[in-house]
Amino acid sequence: MGYEAVIGVETHVELATRSKMFCGCPNGFGAEPNSSICPVCLGLPGALPVPNARAIEATVSLGLALGAEVAPHSVFHRKNYFYADLPKNYQISQFDLPLCRGGHLDVEAEGGTRRVGLTRIHLEEDTGKSTHLGASGRIRAAEAVLLDFNRSGVPLMEVVSEPDLRSPEEARAFAAELRAVILALGISEARLEEGQMRFDANVSVRPEGGSGLGTKVEIKNMNSLRSLQRALAFEAERQTGLLSAGGEVEQETRHWDEAAGCTRAGRSKEESSDYRYFPEPDLVPVALEAALLDRLREALPELPAQRRARYAALGLDAGAARLVAEGDGYGPLLDAAVAAGADPRQGANWLTGEVTAHLRRLGITLADAPLTGAHLGELHGLVAAGRLSATAAKEVLAGVLEGEGTPAEVAARRDLIQISDETVLEAAVAEVLAAHPAEVERLRAGEQRLIGFLVGKVMQVTGGKADPRRVSEAVRRAAG
Repeated sequence: MGYEAVIGVETHVELATRSKMFCGCPNGFGAEPNSSICPVCLGLPGALPVPNARAIEATVSLGLALGAEVAPHSVFHRKNYFYADLPKNYQISQFDLPLCRGGHLDVEAEGGTRRVGLTRIHLEEDTGKSTHLGASGRIRAAEAVLLDFNRSGVPLMEVVSEPDLRSPEEARAFAAELRAVILALGISEARLEEGQMRFDANVSVRPEGGSGLGTKVEIKNMNSLRSLQRALAFEAERQTGLLSAGGEVEQETRHWDEAAGCTRAGRSKEESSDYRYFPEPDLVPVALEAALLDRLREALPELPAQRRARYAALGLDAGAARLVAEGDGYGPLLDAAVAAGADPRQGANWLTGEVTAHLRRLGITLADAPLTGAHLGELHGLVAAGRLSATAAKEVLAGVLEGEGTPAEVAARRDLIQISDETVLEAAVAEVLAAHPAEVERLRAGEQRLIGFLVGKVMQVTGGKADPRRVSEAVRRAAG
């Protein structure tokens, strides 16, 4: 009997606000341990929380972008559990009245587009960070635990999907598309390496073609797209092996061990009743006015899927459209280049090819480079007018990226402007034909491949500054 996976993903996203969720402590990464803390985020007696309005607006913006129903009335709850990095012994979260319900995200998967439903999008506070000292880095074998509460209280948005995903590859594509939407909205930097976006997943297996749900296992500790895919692949295979051998899958929480490439048993899976949720007594319910929702809806940017479709309509292939739409700053730069007269496909090729490679060599981002859409428009104009060859255009682009000036200035300084004087070009052709009489005779006798040989010789004579197309035409005329 064959089995298929049934997967739902829970994505936790740290929001890019200036301060934490319920206090005025700075929300940042990399500060000295326990330097960004106060009585509120430490849960000291008498300290009262105040909600971060920007975090609420960011969460609602994502809900609007994904077609969710935004609740006009929402409530924060206390989620009670005991762990060393939870200073209050409860987490301020949301339970039955989240900010957003429903919605969906379309994902390009093998065989077409899959619509992944969303259960909810809610807002909570992050926990602190535990560092387990010991060879394994795991809590069970730790010699000591270091606690850093800087992250405690950081606004944490949770996006919970329906179990609509059917493979680890689809789950990875879903997470990548969600990250692209979040980046487009500007509500988080979503840096996986800094833990700003983390994943839990619920996975079960069932007979292929079945409609029921198997016993689900929750996997935690996945901090990258690669880890998410690998963990789900391992767990689906593990469960399939158990069922195929006549065993049973136990409902539990398992942790992904990146080094070992496997999931390990953690604890029995909790239900919501285990957390003893009750409304946060120190916070009033959140009421969202219609005017606020209208403002947030009007401020929504073009989303990645919409941008990819627009670039595809301009002639870009699917790969280039995705790279430009999702590259940091690439889309606006291409739009500016097209407005300045650049060909969309040529501009995209430059961005995804020479520009990306050069940025990597320089170790900078596009935002740090002195390249504008006007530069790409000017560069396209030089090539279209026959003043620059395609090869020279790449060298000019490198000069612009290195801060040497505009394309015209770089081309002039590096002596890359193509020969446009027909007299000079014809003289160079005549010189080459005179030096290779045997090849000219063979060309006249029908050996057309010698055109390339003679064109190459003319390019050598002109120092590569002649237009190969015009040289080819001149050789054909001169050779008769």
